[in-house]
Amino acid sequence: MAEKEKGHQEEEAIEGGEKKKSGNMLLIIIIAVLFLIIIIGGIIAFMMMGSHEEAGAATTKEASAHPDEKAAEGEAAAAEGEHAKSGDSHGEASTEIGIMFPLELFTVNLLSESGRRYLKVEMNLELEGEELAIELEKKKPVLRDIIIRILSSKSLEEISTVKGKETLKEQIVSELNKRTKDGKIKNVYFVDFVVQ
Repeated sequence: MAEKEKGHQEEEAIEGGEKKKSGNMLLIIIIAVLFLIIIIGGIIAFMMMGSHEEAGAATTKEASAHPDEKAAEGEAAAAEGEHAKSGDSHGEASTEIGIMFPLELFTVNLLSESGRRYLKVEMNLELEGEELAIELEKKKPVLRDIIIRILSSKSLEEISTVKGKETLKEQIVSELNKRTKDGKIKNVYFVDFVVQ
């Protein structure tokens, strides 16, 4: 009987050893799977960050392009616009931009009850035709006066939202068009807009 008990204990020891080995093997497999998941996640994150950096580098490269290259691109865009004007657009909405008339920087005080606030803004006027550019060049002091009066009549709250800026653009276009004869101003584009 002692031999029977001894044999039974040996069997239990063998089974316990097998259970320990299978438990260790399961732990090793879990650790390996977790390690693979971390590596794959790292590779995916690296690839995604790399694509964002490439896009940022392309944008920076475009922004720092030589003025002659920008002029060449502008001429190519103008040629495409003329191609679209000639009737090849198949009824699509017009997305071409008219002639730009740049205005110098404006610095005006805003209406403010709580201290002094000022606005620095630079803008371009989009024109319908070249004839209007000649007229506007002659009337530049008048245009600047009108725009200064409009800008200085605004408060920070009025121009700090997108809707406020759109309203400001519409008001400038409306007031300037009242004083033009050789065409119309289509739009105003803010090149620089800083409130302090």
